This record gives sequence, structure tokens and C-alpha cells, in this order.
Amino acid sequence: MKAYIFPGQGAQFSGMGKDLYEKSPEAKFLFQRSNEVLGFDIQSLMFEGSDEELKQTKVTQPAIFVHSCILAKVLGDEFKPNMVAGHSLGEFSALVSTQSISFEDGLNLVYQRAMAMQMACEKVSSTMAAILGLDDETVENICASITDGIVVPANYNCPGQLVISGDVSAVEKACKLLSEAGAKRAIILQVGGAFHSPLMEPAREKLANAIQTTIFRNPICPIYQNVNAKAVIDSEQIKENLIKQLTAPVRWTQTMHEMLKDGAAEVIEVGPGTVLQGLFKKVDRSLNCSSAILV
Repeated sequence: MKAYIFPGQGAQFSGMGKDLYEKSPEAKFLFQRSNEVLGFDIQSLMFEGSDEELKQTKVTQPAIFVHSCILAKVLGDEFKPNMVAGHSLGEFSALVSTQSISFEDGLNLVYQRAMAMQMACEKVSSTMAAILGLDDETVENICASITDGIVVPANYNCPGQLVISGDVSAVEKACKLLSEAGAKRAIILQVGGAFHSPLMEPAREKLANAIQTTIFRNPICPIYQNVNAKAVIDSEQIKENLIKQLTAPVRWTQTMHEMLKDGAAEVIEVGPGTVLQGLFKKVDRSLNCSSAILV
């Protein structure tokens, strides 16, 4: 069975999608459509933008979404998923690619999500940190033990790699305690704020209304959603899980295990980068993983 996976924030690079634009008239049209929907030239930022420009959440999220969705679209009949999943932002790309929402509606939601997240980040001093070399339970227990401030598990990326999120002081305290508990590394990340934590509640409220008023259909195959790592096909359930996603952890480790348990034999990453393939390989070295490529 083929599992298609869609990357999230951090996979961006200058020049992303340019090969698609040059090879496919359909891609060219969709890049132009993206500029119209967003009201600014996302195409030029993707093709020629500096690392600093591409790091801005309001640019990064639509750029990765546009790249992933256009690539899935121009694959045409080659794109035959039995199951899909997306890491955080990538969940929106997965939903567009499986015909649950339109490209335009998906792009609108992603841009509103990016702007709402940026606003939530500006309200409080917050950050994230990658914890390497500890089991999930130890990280969860140490986060729960800190009561002066908010710090929670945010991204379960693979066994032995968990990202925490919260107030700067609480994250720093957690890093110290986790290092003492045996973490190989506890690295504060250069991010805009505490994604996938309760501090994203203002963004969740803004996005909830936009999601509720968008037309969703049942996707052409099950999507394994971040909040519960379970296969979902009901459009109403998909909407509920998407709304919860901003303040809940990304359960990617659990998602990978579920997809493999349900028969995923080939994993294809759709979009910039190869990060998600690498995470799957850490779970099963023998797995057939590749990047989607337009020939």
C-alpha cells in the first residue's frame, strides 16, 4: 500500500517549486492562481526569496503548501494514495491533494492559520526545544512537573526525538531537567513561538471559524490526523481534528506506527525536503521511502 506524506514548516528552501513551474503548464497556472488568492507574489518569494524571507511564518506556510499541492496535482494518475498524512501544516496539503477541500480554500485557510499563529506568538514570549535521546514518558513527566509556566510536548517526531513548547522560562527549565535526566541534547529552536501548545489558543479560535465555514468533503482515502494518529475519512471529524490541531501535539511517531500497522509498504514524500522520509526510516530501516518527482 502507498502512503503519501506531506511536510510542514522547516522544509522550505529558496528555489522551491521552480522545476514544476518550468516543466508543467498546469503548475504555471496554479502558481499564478496562488498569487491571486494570497494577494502577493508567493511565486517570486519561493523561487528567489532569501532564507530570512522564507522563514517568516506568513510566507513559509503558504509556500510549503503551494509546493506540495502543485506537485501532487501535476503527478496526475501517478498520485494514487491508499493513505495520507501531513506533519502539522502538511495536513492541509494532504487534504487538498485527496480532494477533501479545494486548492483555493486550502490556501486561504493556510494563510489565515499562518497569520493567526504569528499574532499569537507576538502576545507572549514563547519558544520550542528539541529533546533528543529520551523516551516520551520521561519528557511528558518532566513537562508535567513544571507548574510555574506552560511547557508541553508539541511534536512527537520519532522515537527518541520529541519537541517541547511553551513559555521561554518554562522551556528553559524543562531543558535543564531533561538534560539532567539523560537527554543527549536539549536544543532551543529558532522559531517564532510555542506552536502546538495552549499558547496557540487565540490562533485556534480564529482558525476555528474559518474552518467551520469552509466546505469539506470526504477525502478519496483515509487521512491519519495529527491529533489522534488515527485514519479518518469523515469530513466533519476531519474539521474537528483540524481545529484541535493548533493547541494539541503532533503525534507523528504514533502516526507512522499506525500507517505501518495498517499496511503502508511504500512511503512517498510530496513537497520540499526529505525530513519525513528520514523519520519513517528511523522506525523501519527496510521501508521503501522516496520523494515524489515530476519527470
